[in-house]
Amino acid sequence: MSHLEPLSNLNEGETGVIRSFTDDQMASKLLSMGMLPGKSLTLVRRVSLGGGIYLKVESQTFAVREEEARNIILELEDETHLSH
Repeated sequence: MSHLEPLSNLNEGETGVIRSFTDDQMASKLLSMGMLPGKSLTLVRRVSLGGGIYLKVESQTFAVREEEARNIILELEDETHLSH
């Protein structure tokens, strides 16, 4: 079973599949960077004090702001997502 979560809710090491974006303008930027729906995404590391989130989409590594992470909706497998 799976459910949808924004990237900002993930913990380090968690993986999901990009499903959609909640902000069209931000989506355009993210799509141009290669963050396409259907691709697997792993949260690599969070920088303290809201400094950003490092993530890996297939073989590419990205850094996004917390605001951007809230707009990336992922599909997660229930057994792999840890409670906050």
